Amino acid sequence: MFSSKLGFPRDENLIKESEEKLGKVLDIYEERLSKSKYLAGDFFSHLPFTQYLVGPIGKEYMISSRKHVSGWWNDISSRPSWQKVLQL
Repeated sequence: MFSSKLGFPRDENLIKESEEKLGKVLDIYEERLSKSKYLAGDFFSHLPFTQYLVGPIGKEYMISSRKHVSGWWNDISSRPSWQKVLQL
């Protein structure tokens, strides 16, 4: 069994189950983002966890495989304010 970066044993069943649950949430996002620019309507919103998802844990495909979610993430993650947060 492989260990996580933090040294805990990886539970592959839990990882798969969690990815399936997150996939369902992202499918809802995909539907919402097909009708508006942001998740909360016509004003900026963000999901800080997404940076963790596409970065350290390497699950970027969960975002990039959804056209509208990918476009949303590309838009908000390229904002100067978000880039500044990442530098902190």
